Amino acid sequence: MTATAYDWQLFAHVLAGMVWLGAIVLLEVIAIRVVTGDDDLAAGRLVGTLRAVGPLVMAPMPVILLGFGIWMVADNEAWDFGQTWVQVALALFAVAFAIGAAHQSRTALAAERAAAAGEHGEARNQLRRWTWGMGAIILLLVAATWDMIFKPGL
Repeated sequence: MTATAYDWQLFAHVLAGMVWLGAIVLLEVIAIRVVTGDDDLAAGRLVGTLRAVGPLVMAPMPVILLGFGIWMVADNEAWDFGQTWVQVALALFAVAFAIGAAHQSRTALAAERAAAAGEHGEARNQLRRWTWGMGAIILLLVAATWDMIFKPGL
């Protein structure tokens, strides 16, 4: 079996999506545990973890996912940017990315500042807001996955 360029593009695209969505789900579960728990220092530890995970996973994976997705559409005669499923996927990605860049980063920074100031209740409140944003991103990425598998309009 010889893999084509498209096979490698698809592999990288799917792998980036798996890592991104998996990291988001894991961080969401941990954050929910932190905001519902009674450990005052847990919020500070979590935002410290987010500061490490963000640049290593949360920033590059969407870029890799988008890059390989665009490359696959541009490089394959069967796909084009006018197809409904491609437009829906790009729109869902854009909304998820915007929530992450605008809302998630601001609430994580606010939680980090509150934790550093010893305002544990405020840190928890900011993380609670953060979990709502992560939940929205999870739903958007699951919808994008459905869209790419079933390709509505094709």
